[in-house]
Order: sequence, then structure tokens, then C-alpha cells
Amino acid sequence: MALYPSESEKINMKSIFQKITVQKVVKGFRYLKHYGWKEFIIRLQEKMEAENVPYEPWYEKHKATAEQIEKQKKQAEKWNDAPKISIVVPLFKTPETFLRAMIESVQAQTYGNWQLCLADGSGAGDEDADPKVSLVQSIANEYASADARIRYECLTGNQGIAGNTNAAIALADGDWIAFMDHDDLLAPDALFEMVKMIRQGFHDEDGLAATAYREAGNDYEMLYTDEDKVDMDGKTHFQPHLKPDFNIDLLRSNNYITHFLAVKRSLLDRVGGIRSDFDGAQDYDFILRCAEQAGAIGHIPRILYHWRCHKESTSENPFSKQYAVDAGKRAIGEHLKRLGVDAVVTPTKDMGFYEVEYPLTEQPLVSIIIPSKDEVETLRKCIAAVEKSSYGNYEVIVVENNSCEDTFRYYGDIAPQETTVDGTRCMEGKLAGGQRICVAVYTEGFNYSKLNNFGVKFAKGSYYLLMNNDIEMIGNDWMKRMLGSCLREEVGIVGAKLFYQDHTIQHAGIVVGIGGSARGIGDNMFVGLAGDRSGYMHKASLQLDYSAVTAACLMVKREIYEQAGGFEEQLAVAFNDVDFCLKVRRLGKLVVYEPHVQAYHYESKSRGAEDSPEKTARFQREIEYMRNHWIGILKNGDPYYNPNFSSVYNNYSLKDNS
Repeated sequence: MALYPSESEKINMKSIFQKITVQKVVKGFRYLKHYGWKEFIIRLQEKMEAENVPYEPWYEKHKATAEQIEKQKKQAEKWNDAPKISIVVPLFKTPETFLRAMIESVQAQTYGNWQLCLADGSGAGDEDADPKVSLVQSIANEYASADARIRYECLTGNQGIAGNTNAAIALADGDWIAFMDHDDLLAPDALFEMVKMIRQGFHDEDGLAATAYREAGNDYEMLYTDEDKVDMDGKTHFQPHLKPDFNIDLLRSNNYITHFLAVKRSLLDRVGGIRSDFDGAQDYDFILRCAEQAGAIGHIPRILYHWRCHKESTSENPFSKQYAVDAGKRAIGEHLKRLGVDAVVTPTKDMGFYEVEYPLTEQPLVSIIIPSKDEVETLRKCIAAVEKSSYGNYEVIVVENNSCEDTFRYYGDIAPQETTVDGTRCMEGKLAGGQRICVAVYTEGFNYSKLNNFGVKFAKGSYYLLMNNDIEMIGNDWMKRMLGSCLREEVGIVGAKLFYQDHTIQHAGIVVGIGGSARGIGDNMFVGLAGDRSGYMHKASLQLDYSAVTAACLMVKREIYEQAGGFEEQLAVAFNDVDFCLKVRRLGKLVVYEPHVQAYHYESKSRGAEDSPEKTARFQREIEYMRNHWIGILKNGDPYYNPNFSSVYNNYSLKDNS
């Protein structure tokens, strides 16, 4: 690792210095020490470039106004069926300023049917040793005596974060239990927004709700909101965490839910309380257990929780609690074991983030479908990379589409046996490893959907791997990783991370309803981002669920392909993969982005540019098809993409509402 950054890694230092604080300098030195110069510069660049829209002015514009707050209070008073929300807070030697601010942020709620349960583990009888102990008691009793909605218990000693939280839960008698840290802050409309969602109930009209465990019509049993961070003064807001709707694979990669979380009391009683064995990641363990059993899981896309940063908290210094990383790994591992999955969980280089490698519980035949026209060297490179795979139970189906005679001479070399299958000219052969290769000749004009639907007719495998001829897979374990994820019962499709030839990102999942060049139908995420960067919240490098992935490299179960009706043949070139993925999502299956499956994509070498009047007209027809057939998600937004993100940029930057 180089000690100093290279010239290509230098950045605009003037803009950085304008935003520097002492706290950020300290944090920066921690990152520099942990990661080294190169990785430090990359992370600094990402943070700077992500701020297309400055956050603090954005937050001021989007938080509840005084007029909205008054309106909410009047509206909440009319809710006769409103549940009681018990907010549980474990206290431990909380500084006076923080404790008062936390309590008063709860008292400022526009929704009034709440209960604040404070369990104090500061240490009774230890007043002489630490005056903070008696101060916490005094302040808590002061508020509890003045407001009957506040319950306070001074514990006989510190029971740890889990024990103190469970003691607070024992004080609660609400219909819902919400969790809050002792020095954080709630936005005044936090409970109002939660209760509004509870009263509205779960709806999934188009069958595309973002959850792995749902039945249409279920009531909500678990809710979470977006959050940001605040400095010690509680006034400076930064690092907004804008979350997707429930995303099980993202949750296994990182505890993205964290704050503000509320669960129905009946759900908490089913899963049990907070477990001290997981202190440091006790909330992660609890959230995973709840997610396994919850009916509907709701997400409120508003910044309603403010996480206060301390020098030694994991929010400000992620290297201060290695034990939390280890506890998180165990939480994910036990979660998977409860579901009968013996997967391997590994912490990534980013603290608090993980990758899960799913086992090959069987060794099914994978049929690799490759549409191709001419470009012999491109196809040769594609197949050569496939042959390096450490998983050997596959076959290759090349769908030949109007190539010249020179190309057929190549086919004769790799598949010398001529045959006819249902009137179609085919050529059969064996690869170096003994795998079957079949060239099936399709004589009509180019139509990507028809080519794939045609190709699968010659496939014998129970899993299809759709692959463009201009794909070159990287490494040798990619098929194992792809298949391991696709073997999961809840998964229908697995997509890959694709790079351009210069190793910038070409595809890291697709968000439906964004994109300028795609007229708002959908766009690849992180296009052009350097391949060694991970993007917003490391999403380019995390396993997570999307509404769609590109069919340039896509694995799907054969039965799911058939149930979805294959590819829509009216979509000859554009959006056929998005349409197909949405059909699979409608079947209740997940579309998983697997960043550890990587390839170079030498895009559209066989087809060339989309620049003729005929192609432009065809593209417009395909746009209209998508608008007519996927009205709901295009109108309401992609559930895996927070509506506060830009619909123009594809890097998870804030939406500019100016």
C-alpha cells in the first residue's frame, strides 16, 4: 500500500477545508490510521461527491413546519382508535443536557398517547463516587412527577444495555414499544407519522411490496423511520440515512434499520426481549428476530430520529467497539440458523457491514444462455471466462442470430455435430471440461426477449444464467456465489456487479422510476463510479434486494422463468429485463444484487448504437409499454429506493426540491 496518494487520487482540498471541524479532523485521522492513504482518499472523495445537495438546508426545508405541527396535534386528537406508544430508554449516567433534551423531544410530540419508560442503570447507592448518578435520578424524577406519562425506575445496579432496556420494557404497558437511546432526539412528528401508518394499514395493490415475509392484508407489526446524526450541541444535522422499504438482504449486510424502531407489543412478546449475549449489537439481533416473525414491516421515509454523536460512540468512531462487529456477525449467523441456513458470515473492511455466502445445498445443472451475432473474439472471450468457473455442472446455449459465414466456421470448431431440434438447426459439442455446448440458430431479426425465450427451449438445466456475449466474468467462484443465492427459496433472480473496460461501474442494481436517458423508467445505479469505491452507505459493495437487475448477467430459477411467462417480446431491446424482474417480484420472489459476482461488460458490441429513426421510434414504444403496464411502481416509486433521493442522479444523492 502506498504511503502517499498519487496525483490521480488528489481532490479539491479547498471545498473540503471549508467543511472541516475539529471533530471531523479527529475522525479523519482514525480512518487514515485504519485504512491507509489510498482508501482514506477514496472515502473522502465519496463523501464530498455525494453532496449534490447540501443536507442542512435540505433538512430545514423538509422537516415539519410550525403550521404542520399544529395541524397534526388537532388531527391526532380526533383519533379514537389510536394506540399507545411506549418509548423505552435505558439510562446510564446520562449528561444533564442530553437527558433533558431527550425527554423534552418526547414531550414535544404532536401525538399525545405515548408513554416514556426510563430504566436507570447508573448505580443506586453510588452517589458519593459519581455525582452523575444522583443527578440522573433527580432529573428523571423531576419530569416523572410532572408528567404522568413518564415512568422511571432506578435499578439496583447496571445490568448492561440489554438488561437496562428490558427493565424499561417491563415498565411499559403500551400497544407498541419504541426504542430510543438516552441522549438522542425525536423529531416532533415522529410518533404522529408512525400512528398514521398504523391506522392506514398495510396495502400492496400491485404485488411489489418490499418485504420477504408478508401476506397481503396483514397489519403492521414493525415500523422504522429514516434518521440523521447531530453534533454534541444537537443543532448541526449531518449524514442523513435515507432507507429503503424492508430489504432483507441489506439487513443481513448491515443493521440499516437501527432508529427509530417500533414493534407491536404482541410481536415483542413472541420473539422475547433484548439479549445480553449480543451487547454491542443487541438491537441488530432483536431486529433480525422481529423481522423473522413480523407480518407487515413498514418504513416511513422521513428524518424523524436524530442520533447524537460522541467521540467514542460507534456512530462517530466505528473503530471504538470491535466487540460490536463480532456481536453483529453472531447475530446474523444465528438469524440464518433459525431459518435453517448454514451460511458463512464475514465482516467486511467497513465496520458494521457484512457479507453472507450462501451454501450450495445441491449441485443443479445451470444452463447459460448467450445470444450472439458475429463478434467471434468477443464470444470466445466470454466462453473462455465461463470455463474458468470452479462450478462445473453447467451447459452453454449460444443463440445464433444472423451471423456471417466466418462466424459459423467458429461454431463448427466448438460444436461440430450438426443436428435439428424441432425444425431448428443446431450444432452440438463439448467444452474442454466436458460440458455440453449447443448453438441454436435463430433466423429472425434481433429481439432480445425472443432470443432468450427461444434459447431456453434448448436448455436442460433447472437454473438459467442469461449472459450477453460481451460479458467477461471475473474470477472463478462467481457461479457458486450466484447459485448459492439463487437456491434460496425466497429468491427468484440474482444479478451481478458489472464494470466497463476501465473498471468503472456499469451496473450495481436497477432502480425503477428514475433516469433521464431512460425517461424515468429505470436506471442502473452507480454508473461511472470507480470500481474500488462502494458509494452511498457502501451499497455498491453490499448484497441487497432491488426491484430489477440487468439481464446482461442474470440467474433465474427455471420454474420462476416459466411462471413469469419469460421475457415480454414486445420489448425487443429496452426494459425487457426490468419488466421481467418486476413480473418475478409480483410472484413474491426477491431480486438480489450480488456484488461479489463481477464481470466486465463490453456493452452492445454486437448491436451497435441506438441512433437511427427506427430505433428511436422503437425505444419510445417500449417506454410507453412500461408506462402502461407498470403504472403503480412508476407513480408511487420504487420501494427499494427512498423517495427523498434524486430521480435524475443514480448515486443516491438527495432530491433537489429547490
